[in-house]
Amino acid sequence: MTATDVPRTDTASDVRFPDPYEIETPPGAEGWQEMYCYYNLFLPQRRDKDAAKTWFRNGMHFPEPMPPFDIVTADTAYMSTGVMNTRVFALPPALGLDVRCLNGYMYMHSLAVEDPAEVERRAGEFAVRVGHYYQNWPQLYASWETKVKNHIAELKAITLPALGEFEPVEHVLAGRGITEANDLLVAYQAILASLDQVWSLHSEMLNMGYAAYLNFLMTVKAHFPEIPDQTVAKMVSGVDVLLFRPDDELKRLAAKAIELGVADTVAAATSFEALAGELRGSEAGAAWLAEWDVSADPWFNFSYGNGFYHHHRSWGDDPTFPLTMVGEYVGRIRNGENLDRPLDEVEAERDRVVGQYRALIPEGDERTAFDDALGLSRVVFPYVENHNFYIEHWYMTEFWRKMRELGALLVRFGFVGAVDDIFFLKRTEIAEAVCDLQFSWSSGGEALGPAHWPPIVAKRRAILAALKRWTPPPALGPAPSAIVEPMTIMLWGITDEQVAKWLAQAAGGEQGNVLEGFAGSPGVAEGPARVVLSPEDLDELLDGEILVAPITAPSWTPVFARIKGAVSDIGGIMCHAAIVSREYGLPAVVGTGSATATIRTGQRVRVDGNVGVVTILDD
Repeated sequence: MTATDVPRTDTASDVRFPDPYEIETPPGAEGWQEMYCYYNLFLPQRRDKDAAKTWFRNGMHFPEPMPPFDIVTADTAYMSTGVMNTRVFALPPALGLDVRCLNGYMYMHSLAVEDPAEVERRAGEFAVRVGHYYQNWPQLYASWETKVKNHIAELKAITLPALGEFEPVEHVLAGRGITEANDLLVAYQAILASLDQVWSLHSEMLNMGYAAYLNFLMTVKAHFPEIPDQTVAKMVSGVDVLLFRPDDELKRLAAKAIELGVADTVAAATSFEALAGELRGSEAGAAWLAEWDVSADPWFNFSYGNGFYHHHRSWGDDPTFPLTMVGEYVGRIRNGENLDRPLDEVEAERDRVVGQYRALIPEGDERTAFDDALGLSRVVFPYVENHNFYIEHWYMTEFWRKMRELGALLVRFGFVGAVDDIFFLKRTEIAEAVCDLQFSWSSGGEALGPAHWPPIVAKRRAILAALKRWTPPPALGPAPSAIVEPMTIMLWGITDEQVAKWLAQAAGGEQGNVLEGFAGSPGVAEGPARVVLSPEDLDELLDGEILVAPITAPSWTPVFARIKGAVSDIGGIMCHAAIVSREYGLPAVVGTGSATATIRTGQRVRVDGNVGVVTILDD
């Protein structure tokens, strides 16, 4: 969900965000539009309509320019959000999202229901539909988990044909009739259909989970208008969610290595493949490897990024980071450290805050409404985080693996030179390549793809590299009037103040040594900054440093045991960095907008998570 974008009419300034139709193509990226389908683009024929809207860049989910195939993740994610809002649950004030790609980056504009009569009509539908979900949440959530796991199993079971010299003889003798040429087409269609279905499941309960929390937030603010969002968030903290489980598995493996007497070997390893070769020679080593396998399926299907890009590999694909963390945990356990998250302290603080504010609410209907809203938000809140592991991490890890199987088939027949080249073709172009391969394999003739696709892939690789060097503006079009939609504020960190800062930067304003953002997690900490722009930089993060990142991914959770505080460019009170910091008792300031561009690694900074301010203490 995003803010309702209304042209700002009360500003004394003509400052606005750039017109999307006046943005120039970065040098070296000429022809970038050919990488995407027409429905992804700002079409010249729609200039009057689209230039009049405010578009926010979704840097939280899509921080990099989209490779041509990878944009299917944006397509299906926005589609699923829209259909649940608009068609399934009939949210009274909100429809879905208009989405555009500009120089490879994703921008979104919300579609609102503005007619009061229509809002009221939709409210009747909404009450019946969402009421059913809230009343039956535990059963529906259990069913949801089963459905997602079944879809993951079905995706893994999709088999790409061998396309050998002859159709398998068993097919012929069974009189099957249908051939592997058709199997290839069906397999590709099934992969895309699976993605579409699972992302519908992704959004099935998600907005209802957020809505329950938002209802609690509004209930509290009705009594205490000045209460900070961070204080309200404390009231639902201390809830165990699946995103902490992979880190818990690393701690378990460290303890198991000590127990089995292989800790020194494990802690010294830099390559899992080499470690496995060494450990297989002993009973204890083999036992530890078996424990690794138990943890890996499914918990290491954990993307280093957010799962939306093909190059966001998982711990299972590249176990370097989890292996490093196991070694680190071995040392911490031997030093007598307690690796458990401070759940007791978090829960005690949660209960104290709830008791303090609850006592101020009059007994009777008002206190009952508070209790009901709090109880519902605690019931549904785990889903808000757990869906992320099931879909963005576990499912998407398997999705990218299945697409790489198709890429390997295209490599074998010379259509592309490397497996990942497939991601530089649009979904429709891969369908064309599949047809070409069907034709040529069926006839015994020569496919045209090997002459057609390699130069296109090479050109697009160069274009994407040029787009990565471009800095996209945070918003496009006229400035909005007021940001009032709570999820826009809490998840993305887009507020009136943030918009004002963006406008000041657009007008040439300078950033000083004080950065303002959201008070994501309470506390104050000082330390040297470590700017981490990608998962590859995590190994450089040292104990006692302040993590500064565009946004953190759930798979980064283990490093929160190292750091003293966290700062992010993007995000609001309910973003990942804020939630994890609260669970670890670390101060965090999120949604600063420009921390990674302003702070340099090694600079000493102060993170004040009580008020949402980051101060650079030296030059």
